[in-house]
Amino acid sequence: MTTLFDSLKIGKVELRNRMVMAPMTRGRADNAGTQPDIVGEYYAQRASAGLLITEAVCISPMAKSGSNLPGIYTAEQLRSWKAVTAEVHKKGGKIFMQLIHTGRMAMPDFLPENALPVSASAIPAKGQSYTPQGMKDLVTPRALTTNEIRHIIKDFAVAAKNAIDCDFDGVELHAAYGYLIHQFLGTNSNLRTDEYGGNEENRARFLLECADAIIAVIGADRMGIRISPGDPLHDMEDANAEEFYPYIINKLNNRNLAYLHVAFASERLTNAELHGLLRQAYKGVYLANGGFTKESGENLLAKGGADAIVYGKLFLANPDLPERFAKNAGLNIPDPSTFYMTGKQGYTDYPYLG
Repeated sequence: MTTLFDSLKIGKVELRNRMVMAPMTRGRADNAGTQPDIVGEYYAQRASAGLLITEAVCISPMAKSGSNLPGIYTAEQLRSWKAVTAEVHKKGGKIFMQLIHTGRMAMPDFLPENALPVSASAIPAKGQSYTPQGMKDLVTPRALTTNEIRHIIKDFAVAAKNAIDCDFDGVELHAAYGYLIHQFLGTNSNLRTDEYGGNEENRARFLLECADAIIAVIGADRMGIRISPGDPLHDMEDANAEEFYPYIINKLNNRNLAYLHVAFASERLTNAELHGLLRQAYKGVYLANGGFTKESGENLLAKGGADAIVYGKLFLANPDLPERFAKNAGLNIPDPSTFYMTGKQGYTDYPYLG
């Protein structure tokens, strides 16, 4: 019977256990998107995870949705990330970089020359976003041209190559939670009538072309993809998710990825039930994310509903989470007030066992 403590191979990378640290925005980068030294310490503290997935990293200046978000497109950004991977690898850890373009979730306040954000269609998400002047309503994005879409696909490929040059073990393509790639997948955010909109094949095209561009430069065995079928976060609607995502998964089955990372919320089925359904469709390594505890994660692994379990806030507050799980020890409680502030507080000062 598979347990959280069994090893797992993803692509060519051997994981020491099946506990994965989720990508979590922490906002410690400077305004130029460069990571301070403390970020290497943060990830190295958690290197006992089978796999670390970094916070979302912007692939270009137009990909940003806020201040203090890291990038992977300047020499200084690359230098700072290389220091992070060095610290993680010293501890024997494995780390993938998550790559993102935020699309319509960006605000002009953070974009070059106060540009409008871009998306599949000129449809704003409902809600507000933080800016230096306080909370503001999200703005109506500009619909991307096909030439601009091709340029962003290239940006993803360049970012992936940059990550490998920084000694990351691989990358994760962020196609979830209402950001740009998900905006092409969504039925309420993509009203295009060209080859990137309309039927299932066209709505999936941008995701698959981004994936193929990355595969061409770093190989499929170094790339995972994150999806969130039916998750309404950031005003998303996937009206036919139960039919559309199996279609996507079937296409991904042909690409021999390192893994598929699935995270979502649903009112119809429990996380375990939904993960079980999607796991049946996916033939490769399947990472399940969705508020799991040690017990619920073990249960899903035992049933074959996933190959590894992704933990977010539990790893944030417990850098030694695998040891705590092994000893059935108590857990530190995460402090939400420090999630996005600068400095060590709530970042590298959570206590270890003993």
